[in-house]
Amino acid sequence: MKKENTSPKDSDKRNGEISRREFLRVLVGFSLTLPELAHAKSKFFSSPVHTNALRPPGAVPEDLFAGKCVRCGRCAEVCPYHCIEMLDIRHGLYAGTPIIYVDKIPCYLCMECTKVCPTGTLKPIPQEETRMGLAVVDKYRCITWKGEGICRSCYNACPYKDKAIYLDRLRPVVNKDHCTGCGLCTAACPVTPKAINIEPIYSFKVSKR
Repeated sequence: MKKENTSPKDSDKRNGEISRREFLRVLVGFSLTLPELAHAKSKFFSSPVHTNALRPPGAVPEDLFAGKCVRCGRCAEVCPYHCIEMLDIRHGLYAGTPIIYVDKIPCYLCMECTKVCPTGTLKPIPQEETRMGLAVVDKYRCITWKGEGICRSCYNACPYKDKAIYLDRLRPVVNKDHCTGCGLCTAACPVTPKAINIEPIYSFKVSKR
């Protein structure tokens, strides 16, 4: 058998080619993961508050919440309706902070959570001054607004009916000056997707530090 003769120069050349291929493979792989890393970073710092996902009553603005809340869980423990959930590690910076998904279990405004918060992240306030968000009626989904029937579910569920929600020719109308954003109307809405939702318009107001 004839033995192939390879010079050190040829061997170095092949090794150099392999190294370059490896380098390019790593570079391409890294470039493909960059969007995922950017997304992960964005999610790590992104507030979990959005439509129907709200902070409990008396909450400080979101720009202060993560730094002020000590993740003690007392608010969730004391809630008799079990509407307060503690966010898990998937929520990054906001892991361990309380959230209420009002389309699942709304806030019944018992105000117990505000009494046990040790840091003032949830401030004790009168029930009627609670502003978790603002109820917004989708007139293109609401049965009554579309003229497909008569539904008073949101009106009947509202703890401040005729103030926060009133009926205009049997159609629900929200008064922003009295709506607490508790989500009882959203939970009661029989339409899927919901015809009335809570927008967290107060959570992102710039705080006075």
